Amino acid sequence: MQENIFPIKDTLLQQAGKEKLNGHKGLVLWMFGLSGSGKSTIARALENDLYLRGIHSKLLDGDNLRSGINNNLSFSIEDRIENIRRAAEVSKLFMENGDVVICSLVSPTIEIREQARLIIGEENFKEVYVNAPFDVCASRDVKGLYKKALAGEIKNFTGLDSPFEGAENPFVELKTDEKDLDTCKNELVELVLKEIQL
Repeated sequence: MQENIFPIKDTLLQQAGKEKLNGHKGLVLWMFGLSGSGKSTIARALENDLYLRGIHSKLLDGDNLRSGINNNLSFSIEDRIENIRRAAEVSKLFMENGDVVICSLVSPTIEIREQARLIIGEENFKEVYVNAPFDVCASRDVKGLYKKALAGEIKNFTGLDSPFEGAENPFVELKTDEKDLDTCKNELVELVLKEIQL
């Protein structure tokens, strides 16, 4: 099958041209952490801030992806890997369009995140560890998932009966049990602005 696929690589409009048009570089912020750590909240705040600054961005949230392009995937290890592969490929497309892509996905293992890094490319992949302890996330339980998982109603729940691995050397670590939303968002904005300057 693959031998009959010929990706277009010599289009007139390359990433550099799109970036020049946008006035900034494309970039992928890979925000990961436990459910309830604050990924989606920070991601939305970041997207809004970038929009007000005239920066082209795209937010890819794990729940939104799983309700659409990834709606045929479960939470098994194999399907988690495929979930991240698809998200990384979509992120790369937007990044090549000169957009700042904000990915908000649990991405529980180092191996899964390295897969995303390989697809997107080291230079354009920025790992953002949204870090909050399991008990803090469980106390927030914004989606009611922890209650169900602790009652045995959800299997393969990250951090409980499915592994979660933190980052060894992230672009930035946001400890949301210690910092408020504005502090986390502002820290990210400052870092992003430096990274995307032409």
